[in-house]
Amino acid sequence: MKIAMIGSGYVGLVSGSCFADFGHSVTCVDLDQGKIDALNRGEMPIYEPGLDQLVAGNVAAGRLFFTTDLASAVAGAQVVFIAVGTPSRRGDGHADLSYIHAAARDIARAVDGFTVVVTKSTVPVGTGDEVERIIRETNHEADVAVVSNPEFLREGAAIADFKRPDRVVVGIEDERARQVMSEVYRPLNLNQAPVMFTERRTSELIKYAANAFLAVKVTFINEIADLCEKVGANVQEVSRGVGLDKRIGPKFLHAGPGYGGSCFPKDTVALVKTAQDYDSPIRLVETTIAVNDQRKRAMARKVITACGGDVRGKTIGLLGLTFKPNTDDMREAPSISIVQALIDAGAAVRAYDPEGMAAARAVLDEKVTYVASAYDVADDAAAIVIVTEWDAFRALDLARLKERMASPILVDLRNVYQPYEVLRHGFSYSSVGRVA
Repeated sequence: MKIAMIGSGYVGLVSGSCFADFGHSVTCVDLDQGKIDALNRGEMPIYEPGLDQLVAGNVAAGRLFFTTDLASAVAGAQVVFIAVGTPSRRGDGHADLSYIHAAARDIARAVDGFTVVVTKSTVPVGTGDEVERIIRETNHEADVAVVSNPEFLREGAAIADFKRPDRVVVGIEDERARQVMSEVYRPLNLNQAPVMFTERRTSELIKYAANAFLAVKVTFINEIADLCEKVGANVQEVSRGVGLDKRIGPKFLHAGPGYGGSCFPKDTVALVKTAQDYDSPIRLVETTIAVNDQRKRAMARKVITACGGDVRGKTIGLLGLTFKPNTDDMREAPSISIVQALIDAGAAVRAYDPEGMAAARAVLDEKVTYVASAYDVADDAAAIVIVTEWDAFRALDLARLKERMASPILVDLRNVYQPYEVLRHGFSYSSVGRVA
């Protein structure tokens, strides 16, 4: 089957490459000529484990192509996916659908014969209706079925999530699209992945509801962690005891500095805005957003407290900057708020991240000194803070770190280490939801 993927960012590139790996012929389109040129040279615009090999293999096999020519890609395609960005709109927090609408107009001018147009981007309820209206208004002769097919890809594990998904959600209003989408995802039959067909608006809301629920779950355990510190309980054991309940499950019950990334922050805000527009406010999600925003800066106060209440003139070393490991994504990363709060308190910040320092430089400007290794972070540092739980930070030589530090203080915002393990090396140790 011939597929056009409009947008070659995170979702479009991963999805397009995986579809090609299934045996489909996929053309990924992007307006950024530099990005397309880089992809044609085998250079990835993002860090995602295994993506470079997946792209290279399918390009070599003649199943995956990259171009800026949307019209030619769409004209020969049976299915056209829209996978462009939907960032929060400045001023009001609603999802910015301008890229979606522009793609719909361009697709309308290029379609040839019956075409299934699929919204892969995360969009508010009713977006499919608007995409269909735009296409028909732009090209009265267009024979299209507009479908919602939200993505559920975790950064750092996106390829595995695509090929072995918990579910595939497909929202349709035109029954002709059912057979086409079934064929698109037929390779997943071997894995018995459930393909759920539903109405288009229901499909759109499933994505937002799923992300909002997970954000609530993360925020809940973070607040429980704060209570654990006050009463002398261990949040990791609380999480395990709660997560063993099959009705709840263990995932997203790991206390830390708050959620970030490309999905949870913008999707929770967009859901709240949609709910307000329909006079059906979701107070639980509204509170989750507020609590999470406050938590990020509170983590800097935790560091300052661990340093005796004053970091002015001191160097604080950060291990990890990205919002999670195995990605270079800095969007809404907790490290951003932590860095700013530490600088506001008079500290100098030194940092190391295995993959995220280039992206961090674009976000944090000159606020941080970047170094080449985890151990370089320790030089003359008053404290070291584990912000992101990269594997490279899980078995550090603590004695070596201590030798290079001005004072042996470790603040573990991801609970990577057991307290006794750090304390026996002579460190002062703080973690989240545990009393050392």
